[in-house]
Amino acid sequence: MKEPEMAIPPLFRCPISLDLFKDPVTLCTGQTYDRSSIEKWLSSGNSTCPVTMQKLHDSSIVPNHTLRHLIHQWLQLNCRNGYDLHYFQAIDDSIVGLKHNLQSKESTLDTKVQALEKVLALSEDLPLENSFLIQLDFFQMILELALENSVDQSSNFQESLIFMEKALVCALKLLPFSDLGTLNMLKEDESKFTNFLMLFKNGTFIIKKSLCHLIVAISSSLQSKELVTMLGKSKILIQELVHVIENKLDGCEESIRALSALSSLEQNREFIVKENAVEALITYIVNAPKCQYRSLLAPILAMKTIETLLVEKNAKEDVLNHPNGVSAIVKMVFRVSSDNEGSESAVNSLIIVCHDFMQAREEAIYSGVLSQLLLLLQSQCSERTKNKARMLLKLLRSMCTGDQKQAL
Repeated sequence: MKEPEMAIPPLFRCPISLDLFKDPVTLCTGQTYDRSSIEKWLSSGNSTCPVTMQKLHDSSIVPNHTLRHLIHQWLQLNCRNGYDLHYFQAIDDSIVGLKHNLQSKESTLDTKVQALEKVLALSEDLPLENSFLIQLDFFQMILELALENSVDQSSNFQESLIFMEKALVCALKLLPFSDLGTLNMLKEDESKFTNFLMLFKNGTFIIKKSLCHLIVAISSSLQSKELVTMLGKSKILIQELVHVIENKLDGCEESIRALSALSSLEQNREFIVKENAVEALITYIVNAPKCQYRSLLAPILAMKTIETLLVEKNAKEDVLNHPNGVSAIVKMVFRVSSDNEGSESAVNSLIIVCHDFMQAREEAIYSGVLSQLLLLLQSQCSERTKNKARMLLKLLRSMCTGDQKQAL
């Protein structure tokens, strides 16, 4: 009697030959084909993607190792246990069903929230399920769903916020496995960019934290430089970040990371300073906990961000005009001695403001910078940090009393 043929999951079939993939490769459009099939298509003079019919701006093909591994695993399991074949098919069918529920205009918000909860459960399960979710572009789809509608005080406002919270949490779970270039949808679609900003302004703290993580991801991608500039010069976004940091609201640490990421682009710094970012960061440092190493991580990043922004003249003046500006930085010199970069940022920031302002030098000495620097020089910090400390001591020496000079 003839053995029944294996039911090949649709994701394991080449869209051109409809046969099981032997050597899966991916085009710039994100679609995967068997190498021999797509090479034949391209060699025939075609310059589009067979599935999407998009014009190929790059004809290179990239091996899809994840899919190859899945197919290999499936074949092995099928050989050992015939029923495992149905397991793969069940996963495929389940995920396709979830995608339909999320995209269908007939689905209620409650149905979509339930679908997102199932997606979240799958994303936290085995890498196998993650791969199916990535193959079906769940990251892009979920992000588009979260950003397709504006946030307003409508009758289902609360339900919409719950949906958006779940959607963004799901998107962040899939983010490490996804193409960061997808985030450029914000740049390419003005309504999505506007909705992103309104979501940050009117959303819950969970939504704001999630959006901060997306901002950090966008800032880390070379594909999104133009989008980083758009975000860094958005008055609504920067003001909201500053507000959360200055008032130490829930999500302030995530906001510091987002502000720091946006400040990494030189074109953004003048605007960020103009929106009172330096004052907010100083206020955060002043009110930061004085113990527990973990709680120092955010003040350290705040200090590094201040250092980055001090290339702007107005930022130096903001430090000087803040009632605790110089003294807050002085306290960070040795407070973070276990972290070389944090100490170095504090010392370097003082060098910058003290070089330009006599008042800053006076305030630094009054705040005890000399003893802080001497403690730093006796610590286990890096030689580079110690050299910075010596530079600052030399700069301040002209302001010292006779006894202080002798001590130095």
